Amino acid sequence: MAGADAVGRSSKRGRPGAKRAASLAAVSAPTPSELSRRSEILKTANSVIATTGLRSSLQQIADAAGILAGSLYHHFESKETILVELIRLYHADLDRVGEEALRRLDNPDPVPVADQITTLGRAIARCAVEHRAALQMSFYEGPSNDPELMELTGRQPTKIQEAMVQALRAGRWRGEIRSDVDLPTLADRLCQSMLHVGLDVIRHNAKTDDLAALKCRIALDGLASKAPSDAELDRSKAIAAAESIISSWDNDEDDTDLKAAHLRAVARSEFGRRGYEMTTIRDIASAAGLGTGTVYRIIGSKDELLMSIMLEFGRKVGGAWAEIVRTDSTAVEKLDALSWLNINALDQFPDEFRIQLAWLRHSPPDSANPAWSFTTRIRQMKSLLSEGIRAGDIHIDKAGSDMLARCIIGEQWIPENILADIGTRNALILARDTVLRGVGIRGE
Repeated sequence: MAGADAVGRSSKRGRPGAKRAASLAAVSAPTPSELSRRSEILKTANSVIATTGLRSSLQQIADAAGILAGSLYHHFESKETILVELIRLYHADLDRVGEEALRRLDNPDPVPVADQITTLGRAIARCAVEHRAALQMSFYEGPSNDPELMELTGRQPTKIQEAMVQALRAGRWRGEIRSDVDLPTLADRLCQSMLHVGLDVIRHNAKTDDLAALKCRIALDGLASKAPSDAELDRSKAIAAAESIISSWDNDEDDTDLKAAHLRAVARSEFGRRGYEMTTIRDIASAAGLGTGTVYRIIGSKDELLMSIMLEFGRKVGGAWAEIVRTDSTAVEKLDALSWLNINALDQFPDEFRIQLAWLRHSPPDSANPAWSFTTRIRQMKSLLSEGIRAGDIHIDKAGSDMLARCIIGEQWIPENILADIGTRNALILARDTVLRGVGIRGE
């Protein structure tokens, strides 16, 4: 979800990598045994960081690998070196997936585009699951100030996006993909959707390939039995309820304690930029121009500060779900209104959205999720989908209800970079196309 400036940073990356390469060249080449051991340590580090978060220590990694912490330094000079290597492997794997997909597109035997997109989607999803630590790092600016690590975490997965664009273009040429959808934007949306299969809370107990295939089917065919027009959806009672809720956010700020409000604003920015785990009270105090003692006195602990930020976000967004679901609208209209709610929440509260990513992983902060109960959302979404299937409004009914519910909750959040590029209204249309209507040509 990195911004476009990541491309600019990539042209400045020679020095840190060259320095490391020169350092490695100064020592003898590693033996096959050392290379094998190094690979095992990286696999262990990936598992530990994916489970316990980016603040995992070298001691934790060494313990999990069954070696002394001092032995790690024989293979890696620092924790940053391990992180750099993990994210390099991640990008190399994504590039491999993209290159293989491009080669398949050149094959003379025509394969249905839906099959090509699903095959690519599954490969991307497997890569995300295998490299979960690197996937987590890609959500933020970088877990340290190491220039190479910051450049790598901001790098765009251009190969898989290129392959997805080419597959979609082939589909449009064959009359299988709609002509009114912007293909580069759609490709970015699909690639990010497949990468999010690597988030444990979305995948849960589902098989990686099954979830990726379901996501592709929804994007291509849509959930709705009959594709609704924008005009029809714009007139729904559910969207009217969402509009009313969104407009109420403008004048809903509690600024009675200006110093606490300032501190929360700074903390939101730091948590959103660095990630909850990598942000310290000292970081927040420095950014706010206050002493650490003052921060503790005003707010308390880091967990309490996070709680005070996210409770307000949860009240605004989480409470709105029930209001939308209670409206006299179809299940498809309610799903559409929930997408509009999420798009505006991301637009108005981008820091809180980034912080919420902490709960879209297997290893949340120690505090309970104050924003909204994911268990409650799963239950509500299951009920909503079941209602739509019974009424005949939703035609995808073969997937397990839990997997389908988690999938739709994830799909209703438009990626931040796409929202910034196309704006809220176009983001809603994209959500309608990729969740409700489908981008494939329907046979009806």
